[in-house]
Amino acid sequence: MLNTVRYLTLLEEDHRRLRAAGAADLAAPVPSCPGWTLADLVDHVGEVYLHKAETMRLGAWPEPWPPEPDPAGPLHRLDRAYAELRAEFAAREPGEAALTWYDPDQTVGFWIRRMALETVVHRVDAELAAGTPVTPVPDDLASDGVDEILTVMLAYETTTSAAEFGDGLAEADGRPVSIAAGEERWLVRATPAGVEVARGEHASGAASVAGAPQDVLLWLWGRQDGAALTFGGDGTLVERLRRLLKESTQ
Repeated sequence: MLNTVRYLTLLEEDHRRLRAAGAADLAAPVPSCPGWTLADLVDHVGEVYLHKAETMRLGAWPEPWPPEPDPAGPLHRLDRAYAELRAEFAAREPGEAALTWYDPDQTVGFWIRRMALETVVHRVDAELAAGTPVTPVPDDLASDGVDEILTVMLAYETTTSAAEFGDGLAEADGRPVSIAAGEERWLVRATPAGVEVARGEHASGAASVAGAPQDVLLWLWGRQDGAALTFGGDGTLVERLRRLLKESTQ
């Protein structure tokens, strides 16, 4: 994980880039989010920021939710929501208790990390929609994002709600997939009981995925087709991994 100052710095930079891309043409379609325009994307991010700020303020999930659309438009909501989110972060210590959906980490720090990683992926979405060059994702943030999607999203969701993943888990046989993002390594093993992830494990898998941290991160999030990655071994295991990731990140 990164330190808090680093997360907040990157959150600020990616929020600024996302807003700039969104302001270019709110009617532009978002190729990485089929059916969405930039207006939908910007509104979604603003709503996410507001939800986390309100959750920290209340110490409970806000109800009713979601709020009505901002009459001044999605960019206005994004500006207001980001200001409220940063105010809540500034008023609290990272280790302070905060309600989250991830039982192992009930702290403000969880939301700081989650919002930095949420924003960088949607910033890429916005740049793709605006037709501007995609700003490189720093290796440290990309590697951290790979770890988050594998451990916080995939492993946690599949082990706590295995029945909801249907045949994707029921047919899993425990053969591992090794994932390499730059110098970082993970071994991902799916079984009917859920997915187990071991970070730093250099053992070979029955299948493998390797590439630069940014490319692995965006592939795991369904933002790239894998052309920039190297695959090996049993491709059916990689396909199962992608299906499970799609379910766990909806």
